[in-house]
Amino acid sequence: MKTSPTLGRRIRHFRQRANLTLDALSDKVGLSGSQLSIIENGKREPKIGLVTAIAAALGVSVATLLETGAPDERSAKELELDELQHSALATRLGIPSTRVSKTMTDETLDALLGLHREIVRRETTAIATPEEARRANTELRRAMREINNYRPDLEAIGQDLSDQVGHTTGALTHREMSQMAERFGLAIIYVDDLPESARSITDWANGHVYLPPASIPGGHGLRSMAIQSIAHRILGHNVPSSYPEFLQQRLEINYVAAAAIMPGRQAVEFLTKAKAERNIAVEDFRDAFGVTHEFASMRFTNLATSHLDIPVHFLRVGDDGAVYKAYENDGLPIPTDVTGAVEGQRLCRHWSARVALERVNRTTEYHQYTDTPDGTFWESTQTGSGVDGSFSITVGVPFAESKWFRGRDTADRKSSSCPDPTCCVLPTDELTAKWSGNTWTSAAMHSQVLTPLHRGSLPGVDDRAVFEFLERHSAQ
Repeated sequence: MKTSPTLGRRIRHFRQRANLTLDALSDKVGLSGSQLSIIENGKREPKIGLVTAIAAALGVSVATLLETGAPDERSAKELELDELQHSALATRLGIPSTRVSKTMTDETLDALLGLHREIVRRETTAIATPEEARRANTELRRAMREINNYRPDLEAIGQDLSDQVGHTTGALTHREMSQMAERFGLAIIYVDDLPESARSITDWANGHVYLPPASIPGGHGLRSMAIQSIAHRILGHNVPSSYPEFLQQRLEINYVAAAAIMPGRQAVEFLTKAKAERNIAVEDFRDAFGVTHEFASMRFTNLATSHLDIPVHFLRVGDDGAVYKAYENDGLPIPTDVTGAVEGQRLCRHWSARVALERVNRTTEYHQYTDTPDGTFWESTQTGSGVDGSFSITVGVPFAESKWFRGRDTADRKSSSCPDPTCCVLPTDELTAKWSGNTWTSAAMHSQVLTPLHRGSLPGVDDRAVFEFLERHSAQ
């Protein structure tokens, strides 16, 4: 059997309660005092026969000795400190360990334990530097590209959620969403005082999912947020201990929500029919399930390669040309920084994602072929606007795959030689000669660039505001 520090502590506790020395107990069980000491310190694995003999000598049951909890408050603190002192974090930081003896005062024990707890708290709240976060996001994007952005396990969860409430096509109703939550003991409550740092809050203790009012602009996203809360429970997520784990959890709950709102079986049937008719269009896919264009575009990337054998790319680009989100498994040469991250990189001015933002008429999808150093790509782009300004949503495929899509007959075609800086980054020699040294521009700068994220149990979340919110509402 496998021992633990807790078993040793329990043996010591009951030995001392029985007023037995190490030697006295060891004589009763046929063991030397030094060997018994090793067991009490959790460094030896006693066989069940020895545990039985020790229990009999101490006048307790074997079950009592094998209980997982510490026998008293002092022992619980000693065990916690011992675990913290030998953790990977303490080792990495080079913190020396201190032997906890019975002569150590409670005050000293509490002080050491408090220091180690604070070190852990600071490490988990400052969960990643921006550099680490970008690297973690890049690694996750690469991992998803390796599996064509498709997770069968999460597809099954989303499909089951959808099937259980009878959802097939069309927009998932708020009633169906509530029924999903009720299956897991959760009730959806709409409030207008969510903390600024929170999109939603789940109170596991009382079974409440708090969402902003359904009537607010962008309320369509409430369905996704509610299912994400359910997904956390289904997937057994705990508070993440690292930024990669945080990103992985976020990806999984987003995926489950997408697979529930646009169920895989029905979505694949819809897309397969459209492919057979050579009439795939994201706007049709969007309208069939009553979601946003971006939601449908991202969902398309889950299914396109695994079910339609079509490599694909997706881009969300701001009006300044910077990439906000991106995915590709079709070879599109998305610009990256030295870490491999694409977020914040500027796209070529000749790509569809940026050309569409310059159009006067933005009500319809824009289609374009773009010649790049890595091949020709066909793209469909839809523009929109939000609190942060205009943006474009693009879904594209290599030239050979354009035959399956509506809009393939477009005459719009651009050529891009990026990353060659003469393509669209550097001004022409003529303009440089005319204006260099003769102008000064006041640069536009987003204030959030300099604003640090809240330091909380989750990146960017203000724990105090969240806990005060829960306290207010739990009393109602």
